[in-house]
Amino acid sequence: MTTPFEILGGETGVRRLVDRFYDLMDTAPEAVHVRALHAASLKASRDKLHLYLMMWTGGPQAYVEQRGHPRLRARHLPFAIGARERDEWLWCMDRALGEQEMPEELRGFLREKLHALADHMRNTAEPE
Repeated sequence: MTTPFEILGGETGVRRLVDRFYDLMDTAPEAVHVRALHAASLKASRDKLHLYLMMWTGGPQAYVEQRGHPRLRARHLPFAIGARERDEWLWCMDRALGEQEMPEELRGFLREKLHALADHMRNTAEPE
């Protein structure tokens, strides 16, 4: 069975997706609030998301080998993430996914799963 990791183009394809995602976050006014939650340099964030998405899409388990269990919600608790930050993150990810070469079925699957994951990261109680 072919994994999403393989369909995306392996490590290089996942890196391309992550780099486009963070390029958008770094420059788009639509992502100003979520960008503010990150360090001045996005290199560490790029590397972590690259490792995580490789694993998450069925590729190498380098994330767990280097950083342990993802515990994504716990790792994001120090940051105030509400609906606005979630939506800005998804704005970047949806556009990055839209620009990558992949079957539409996979794009839809990834969007659905990433939307649920992003919503799970919210940790502030503000109105939608």
